[in-house]
Amino acid sequence: MFKKVLIANRGEIALRIIRACKELNIQTVAVYSECDDLSLHATFADEAICIGPADSRKSYLNIPAIISAAELTNADAIHPGYGFLSESAEFASICIDQNIAFIGPNTKIISTMGNKSIAKETVRNAGVPVIPGSKDIVDLENIHSIANEIGYPVILKASAGGGGKGMRIVYSQEEINKAYEDAKLESELSFNNGDIYLEKYIHKPRHIEIQILADTHGNIIGLGERECTIQRRHQKILEESPSVAINDALRKQMNDSAVDVARTCNYVGAGTVEFLLDSNNNYYFMEMNTRIQVEHPVTEMVLGIDLIKHQIMCHANHKLPGWMVNLKPRGHAIECRINAEDPGNNFMPSPGLISSFHMPGGMNIRVDTHVYSGYKVPSNYDSMIAKLIVHGLDREDAINKMLSALDEFVIEGINTIIPYHKQILNDKNFKTGSFDTSFIENFNYIIGNENESN
Repeated sequence: MFKKVLIANRGEIALRIIRACKELNIQTVAVYSECDDLSLHATFADEAICIGPADSRKSYLNIPAIISAAELTNADAIHPGYGFLSESAEFASICIDQNIAFIGPNTKIISTMGNKSIAKETVRNAGVPVIPGSKDIVDLENIHSIANEIGYPVILKASAGGGGKGMRIVYSQEEINKAYEDAKLESELSFNNGDIYLEKYIHKPRHIEIQILADTHGNIIGLGERECTIQRRHQKILEESPSVAINDALRKQMNDSAVDVARTCNYVGAGTVEFLLDSNNNYYFMEMNTRIQVEHPVTEMVLGIDLIKHQIMCHANHKLPGWMVNLKPRGHAIECRINAEDPGNNFMPSPGLISSFHMPGGMNIRVDTHVYSGYKVPSNYDSMIAKLIVHGLDREDAINKMLSALDEFVIEGINTIIPYHKQILNDKNFKTGSFDTSFIENFNYIIGNENESN
């Protein structure tokens, strides 16, 4: 087992990793930027080192500074969390070159699955369904012929990215040139890579992802699905497990496909295989995230396991326990991402001082957060400040428990999307499970009246 792990991240995920390490008797090192000097991850780690100013490019994305911190503290492993450098093949390679274990897949896997066009070809060769699209990146010389062959609508995606950046839906030939230029520019600004690929746009799909764990002994286990269909601008805001759209037969089929994807690329560690599910229950591989996901707690809640502890153990060459293959979901779990944004003002970020903070409590209610009363939310990073997760006997029970918990969640001094979540949970289409990825687009949010519903 590792003796000391440096967490190359911040916020709630850094705290989450610290807790897992403590339970495994592993020493921890936090790195923090100058504006995070009062953040809880820097307080609760065994050691903490400032690695630069607030600008993430000079701190949490500063590979030399992070490696220096690991060497200075004699850390024998680095956990990247999610975001920042978690899917950087360069960072993984440098860690290994410096004899520091990278708690994530190797450079080859990150490069293969991180490039969406290469990943699609790899998965296609494994016999897993893939959305029709370009086999390589496209440019203005070939984009029209490929789009016409596939048929409109099509979607342009950044080959090196995610989170909705560098993504455009195109409904006609007249729109495609401008959409391509816009997607390419956004991709270059977001990922320093302007490569764009094209695929068929699946109308009103559901977004279903499968959690996998894989050890260094050839064992790969699919751990069921998460429903991630409730998204705003291609970014998830509410996740749940299990999905109401999937029966046991389809669940097994999708789990088997996710395991096939992982086995094809010799995967090790925690990963997520993401699919689009159409209205006829046809599913298509979309991408693989080679890291732990923001929404991993809903899987933990319905299965009763600690994914991050098992992820760390996999990279320390421990075998996955045999009982894990027989795990079945118990009840239902929902996660609401609590973002510091103003839903009444086009979701403008709402940084600032939290003047009052009270977390909900009770049976089967979990809050993952790094903030507290008196904490100043910086403007430099992602707006998510907490995750509220509940577990109920069934979906109706989980919805009611989440509504109760949201009522008890008090965050004053800044705006949050807590009222927005309440309206979603009260919406009749959400309650019946009759939704797709266009739900938020069509959702009638009534400013200042959180008790109204569609």
